[in-house]
Amino acid sequence: MKPLKHPIFKHITRVVDRLGVEAYAVGGYVRDYYLHRPSSDIDVVVVGSGVAVAEELAKELNAKVTIFKTYGTAMLRWHDTEVEFVGARRESYTPESRNPHVEPGTLEDDQRRRDFTINAMAWSLNGETFGELVDPFGGMEDLEDCIIRTPCEPDKTFSDDPLRMMRAVRFASQLGFDIDEETYDGICRQAERIKIITKERIIVELNKIMESPVPSIGLNLMRSTGLLKYILPELDNMAGVERRGKHGHKDNFEHTMKVLDNLAHRSNDLWLRWAALLHDIGKPATKSYDARQGWTFHQHEAVGSKMVPQIFRRMRLPLNDPMRFVQKMVFLHMRPIVLSEDMVTDSAVRRLLFEAGDDIDKLMTLCEADITSGNDNKVRLFLKNFELVRSKMRDLEERDRVRNFQPPITGDIIMKTYDIPPSNVIGEIKEVIKNAILDGVIPNDYDAAYALMEEEAAKRGLMPRK
Repeated sequence: MKPLKHPIFKHITRVVDRLGVEAYAVGGYVRDYYLHRPSSDIDVVVVGSGVAVAEELAKELNAKVTIFKTYGTAMLRWHDTEVEFVGARRESYTPESRNPHVEPGTLEDDQRRRDFTINAMAWSLNGETFGELVDPFGGMEDLEDCIIRTPCEPDKTFSDDPLRMMRAVRFASQLGFDIDEETYDGICRQAERIKIITKERIIVELNKIMESPVPSIGLNLMRSTGLLKYILPELDNMAGVERRGKHGHKDNFEHTMKVLDNLAHRSNDLWLRWAALLHDIGKPATKSYDARQGWTFHQHEAVGSKMVPQIFRRMRLPLNDPMRFVQKMVFLHMRPIVLSEDMVTDSAVRRLLFEAGDDIDKLMTLCEADITSGNDNKVRLFLKNFELVRSKMRDLEERDRVRNFQPPITGDIIMKTYDIPPSNVIGEIKEVIKNAILDGVIPNDYDAAYALMEEEAAKRGLMPRK
């Protein structure tokens, strides 16, 4: 049968028939076949000992098998395929623990304990029934109807393992499926239990949502079900519109979702998507009302950039280059927008190139995604101005080499020239030279910078060493 054309299946059939046990391919491999999605990992459920089947298969294939005694599972790698074997089991939970009581069970027991019907379908791997679909909970029908539904009562499914709520949202976001009404209501009722799940497990699912084709599907579901306020309360706080008189502001959560989706159309970069998600995170803290101006969010980019490390630390996201990149994007995201609104000066573009460095193209991509106006003429004008900024960047970069530049005059040169120890005056002179280059007062070369150093040193009464 075509779905089971992978060569490893005939070896599994030979082994399980010889051992006299039932075995089934189950879960994601089966689901992804019907969705025409590639899958290289295979889960096999054995009504009996999955470990015994894996060990016997390893002998036949001369392959290495890894046994996980604690979980009663075994992993076998053969060429580019990983196969995990587990014995069919039933599980029961107590309310105060996520660790189940496990005992041997039937295939249907094993299917019932799975998260969703589309992940509970199984193919027989035994000779006489090879390839037959076993689908007691209507997974195929849900697959055809694009529905995420639990095999048993949703509250029990989500109470037993609250991470399944994030998985429901993730599958909806990845596949573009709808969550069944009863399943959705179950998530709403059980949302607070997500607090007992480790951040490490949550972030795996959240990053998959962020990498999905339309990330806003998942994030909107997280917000409407109540999950978001327990996971990213800063983002949840951005929702809503406040009005005073004739003045209202846009819903910053809705705006962020539009920016994130716009960015997702342009880039698969996970951390650039995180920058889009957090670019306006400082707005609730900086929101202010003025009777003449209306609502303002002054310096929200600076406040937001300071919030990024706190969020990354709490969410167990990497605190090295990815965090620094997101922080920089949040801090700089208004700069190209301001440039595109004003007259584009060489000085302003040089400073942007200097501060953004090699991330300038990603910053421009983020800023273009940040244009969410419903006014088509306004969007066209912004994009036209952004192209002007990009053009000026190319010209200045070719001429002045300011991206990631380091001023030609270092602190060491100043100290040696004037025979002085480290002091504030060195930083002052370096800052004057840097600003002069960025403002186009002097070219970015050693001789011009050295001459300016001499002028600034003389102003401060410094004499060169003899």
